[in-house]
Amino acid sequence: MSRLRDLMVRVARLERRGSGLTPLQGVDLSKRDLSGVDFSKTDLTGANLTDTNLLAANFTGADLSNADLSWSKLINADFSEARLKEASLKGANLTNANFTSANLTGAKLNAVLRGANFTNADLTGAYLSEANITGATLTSADLTGAYLKGVILSQATLTGADLRGADLSYANLTSANLTSAILRLTNFTKANLTEANLSGADLSNATLKGANLTNAKYDDQTTFPSTITRTQIASMIKLP
Repeated sequence: MSRLRDLMVRVARLERRGSGLTPLQGVDLSKRDLSGVDFSKTDLTGANLTDTNLLAANFTGADLSNADLSWSKLINADFSEARLKEASLKGANLTNANFTSANLTGAKLNAVLRGANFTNADLTGAYLSEANITGATLTSADLTGAYLKGVILSQATLTGADLRGADLSYANLTSANLTSAILRLTNFTKANLTEANLSGADLSNATLKGANLTNAKYDDQTTFPSTITRTQIASMIKLP
């Protein structure tokens, strides 16, 4: 185990030529202890990293497109500016992981994502159903068309996030910050938006059927769909 870890450290630290990546495409590193290993700027496309201990591993600028990281331990891992297109992170523990400016288009992220940082990340079409994203930061993230049915986004920050056409039905958005978020055509059916901040948010043509908006905050810049009910509006708090 230690030999493999030492080998990976050496491989990941090889001298890069130009903008090239250290090649480890399709490598099988499943069920290993690779905590703290530096995979920055490494090509791990199609790699098998299932059920692997990757605590605090560094994937900055790495390419993990179509890689499988299901059920792995990735607490405090750094994926900033990494490419994870169509990658699978199903069941992984990504508590406090950093995905700043990462490309996660089409990725499977039905995982534990408490406190994760997705600032400026591209999550277009990503699958996050039932994921726990409590307290995460998704400022200016692109979640266009993402599938977020039943997710837990309580106390999450989605300021300026783009959720056009996303499915947030049955989601828990209690005390979430959606200030200036783009929520056009977003599905909030049966979602819990209690005490959420919708100041300046654009909910044009969003679906709010059965949504709980008790004590949710809004202001004059908030745009609601024509289908919002009087009961829902009355349950909310208008900010000055």
